[in-house]
This record gives sequence, C-alpha cells and structure tokens, in this order.
Amino acid sequence: MTLVHRGVVIAKHAQPQAGLLPIFFGALIAACAWTSASAAAEPAYPVRPVRVIVGFPPGGAADVVARIVGPKMAESFGQPFVVDNRTGAGGTTASELAAHAPPDGYTLLMVGTSHAASAGLYTNLNYDAANSFAAVARVAEVPQVLLANPSLPAKNVGELVALAKSAPGKLNIASGGNGSISHLSGELFKEMAGITLVHVPYKGASLAMADVMTGQVQLLFGSLASAMGQIRSGRLRALGVTSSRRSPSLPDTPTIAEAGVKGYEATGWTGMLAPAGTAESIVSKLNGGLVAAVKTPEVTAALRAQGAEVAASTPHEFGVYLRAEIAKWTKTIRAANIKVQ
Repeated sequence: MTLVHRGVVIAKHAQPQAGLLPIFFGALIAACAWTSASAAAEPAYPVRPVRVIVGFPPGGAADVVARIVGPKMAESFGQPFVVDNRTGAGGTTASELAAHAPPDGYTLLMVGTSHAASAGLYTNLNYDAANSFAAVARVAEVPQVLLANPSLPAKNVGELVALAKSAPGKLNIASGGNGSISHLSGELFKEMAGITLVHVPYKGASLAMADVMTGQVQLLFGSLASAMGQIRSGRLRALGVTSSRRSPSLPDTPTIAEAGVKGYEATGWTGMLAPAGTAESIVSKLNGGLVAAVKTPEVTAALRAQGAEVAASTPHEFGVYLRAEIAKWTKTIRAANIKVQ
C-alpha cells in the first residue's frame, strides 16, 4: 500500500499490519496539522498598501530614493508602497511616528545620515535611533565633495590643510545649517586634519553653495549630485570626495582619505527601517524585495542620476552600520559642541 500527502509519497508498505495502522494514521494526521499550523503562523504579506514615512519634504535624498524604489517594490509585492512625507525637527518627527507604529510591516521609515546624527543632536527624543527600529537594508550612498571657490590658493586637500595651518581661523566653511550632514562633515574634517575653519551656517545647502561660488565663503561640503554642474563649469573646485573610494561621477578627484586625511569618511546614505518587533519573516521579505529592486538596471541608473550608488545590504549589516554611524556622529557632535534648537 502506498500513501501520498500533497503529491509526495510518504510511506510505502506491501501490507501493513493491522495493529500498526492506528499509529501510522495518527502520525500522518499530526504531520498534516503541523503543516497547517506552520502555514497559519506566517500569513501572507503584504495584503494592503505599505506606508513609507520620510522625514523631509519632496526632493530630499531620502524622499527621492523612496520614490525611485517604491514602484519596483510595488511590482514585487503586488501592493503600493506609498511615500508619506512627515517633516519637522530634522527628521525626528517622522522617526518618532515610525518608532511607535504597529510592528506589522505596514509602516516603514526611509532615513538618511540625519537619523544617525539625531542621536547626538537631540537629548529629548521619544525613541532610540537604533533600538526602536529593525534594520531592513541600507539602500544607497551619496558621496559629498569638499568644494572650494576657484580663487582659493589651495588646489587640493594637502594644500588646503597647509594653508589653514598657516593662518588658523582665517578660512571659513559654509554648511546647510547646524547639525546638517555638510556641517558634521566639516567638523569631522577639521578634527581629523587638525585645522581651524570658521563655520558659517546657512538655511539650506543651495544658499551655501551660491555664496561659495561668489566668494562670500571659501569652502563647503556639498552633495556631489547638486555640485556636478558647477564643478564642470569651473564655478566650483572639487578638492576631494568624502567616500571611502573615488566616485564614478568624478574619477579624477581623490578621496579626502587618499589625499592626506587618513581614515576620513563622511558619506551620506539612505536606508529603510521598520518598527522594532517587526517579524523577522517580514523583514527578510522586505530586504529581499528592496535589494532586488535597487539592483535592477533602471533603478541603479536612476540612483546614479541623483549622484547616488547602490549600497544594498542585509538587515544585520545595516544594523551594524547604523550603530557605527550613530557612534561616529555623536562623538563628532560632542567634540564640536554642536547645538540645535
């Protein structure tokens, strides 16, 4: 006698003894019950639209990345991934909202470097930048570039460091505002290079870049994507990129680390988080869909058009990276005594 379960032969006996039949069928029933229970323990996901919260207005790095990968995620999962911009307090409003959302996979958070920096900038957060979330994946990285007005005598990072040391406090460096990635990158550079530069904060990176071009200020750490046109036109000079390797968009410009400030890295990045407690099976599904999405030729090309490179990771890798970023920027913020209102 042959017994089949779900198309699979599970037992084959020429003639089972009558006394063994009750035991055999009892085991078969138990196996079927276990299979059904396992299926019930992992319900289908997603079965409705997924909200992706972004803490900045449309057009920001995290927003752009979310809108690039969202349609591909929707194709993969069969449900819309809807971007929900919740601005305020340097992105912390959105992070708090996501941290307290149900951990069911239907509320996600697309974050960037500011999420890591917030742990050191704010003392009254109602969430923990690392422990209140489950890491899904790092999605992209956006190198910055150290920009100078072309009239500055320094033609590279080494010459800039020498010039700053010869005239401490005489050179100034703009930023997009206190606590911004451009500000933090500058403070880290000053600390690691052992130089003094006067910080000039602006209400936005575009305003800061405009004044560097006119010579009102001399230096700025800016987004490579936003600065490429001005670099090519000669209105800005690129001294070095902040990533650990040279940018394909600017291959002839060395990294700041290889130009003399060893170990320097201040790469902007974006990644996806879910509320802490989200089931590992859901996190794993999201990671697989997200990584597959960013590796498609069209998404890779769209990211590169924004000056970003694919940085797909596992949940564990992103979790480790996020904690390292929090530690790095908290140290920099405290050393520079950076305050935000």
